[in-house]
Amino acid sequence: MNDSSWGAPAGSGYWGPDQGPAPAGPAYDGLQAAQTRPMPIVPDVPAGDHQDDHDRGAAQPSGPLFRDETPNEHPQEPMSSPSQPAPAAPQKKSAGRDLGAAIGVGVGLGAVIIASLFIWKAAFVGVIAVAVVVGLWELTSRLQERKGIKAPLVPLAVGGAAMVVAGYVRGAEGAWVAMALTALAVLVWRMTEPPEGYLKDVTAGVFAAFYVPFLATFVSLMLTADDGPERVLTFLVLTVVSDTGAYAIGWRFGKHKLAPRISPGKTREGLLGAVAFAMAAGALCMEFLIDDGSWWQGLLLGLAVAASATLGDLGESMIKRDLGIKDMGTLLPGHGGIMDRLDSLLPTAPVVWLLFVLFVGTA
Repeated sequence: MNDSSWGAPAGSGYWGPDQGPAPAGPAYDGLQAAQTRPMPIVPDVPAGDHQDDHDRGAAQPSGPLFRDETPNEHPQEPMSSPSQPAPAAPQKKSAGRDLGAAIGVGVGLGAVIIASLFIWKAAFVGVIAVAVVVGLWELTSRLQERKGIKAPLVPLAVGGAAMVVAGYVRGAEGAWVAMALTALAVLVWRMTEPPEGYLKDVTAGVFAAFYVPFLATFVSLMLTADDGPERVLTFLVLTVVSDTGAYAIGWRFGKHKLAPRISPGKTREGLLGAVAFAMAAGALCMEFLIDDGSWWQGLLLGLAVAASATLGDLGESMIKRDLGIKDMGTLLPGHGGIMDRLDSLLPTAPVVWLLFVLFVGTA
């Protein structure tokens, strides 16, 4: 076909320079139409799906009409397509855990604690010892799984339970002696295995002995006072109220991160909620539960509990982030593991014990 045919107007009957008028017929009219009419913009599919072999051989006009070009004047904005799903609607904030299971487990644990605390003190010491042993098992298991650190569980479990009992029976001196013997037992027990990794294993073992059972021993020390059950109940209530206030206020109003590199979910607003809730509960508990206690002492106690509970929570978050895990265990539905419930309680116990000694003495 001669190139000059592109210059003839449609329907002029021009067939070529030497051939005379173009023969009439739908085939030739169709050819002229294919050469002159503008093509509609079609979806982005290969041209072969819509053109026959004759059309593919014909020259095609230029313009934003083909699959390698776009008619959109703003290519950075994708064109809408019926095949693309509509943008998802914004989702409401999620609590992040199964609240029904968490509440049920919390109520069950609370019933066991209250019953053992006020019916028979020795039974509550047993509850502490069981929690300590399970917490040690969770911690040492995660250390071995994630870091290959083999902190010896047997001497830790035996020594940890002994620490809790010694604190209740023999006071602070008994707790310190049990701690020293537990550390020594960890050093000796690990000698039965090859020396590779000895230093990191015994270091982790001594850390676990201090972090879980030794800190828990201060709960036993609180229990030895005449109003020991009330002191322990105050300690538990303030810690739980602090966590609850932080969760409730942070979930509803939290916008400013408290420590995003450690625990992205914690906010400054949540910390303020923890302080407010704990101080109010502390004033009530010291005024009505503790012998010779005063409401202003409860305000200070609540402030200290909010600070120590938050630091304890952040401390365990650091451990879990280093291990690359979300929870220490799965024993408690809606809560995680035992250690996930002890994280705020353990560092708070010595703080509360000390303030009780300063405010109302040890008797």
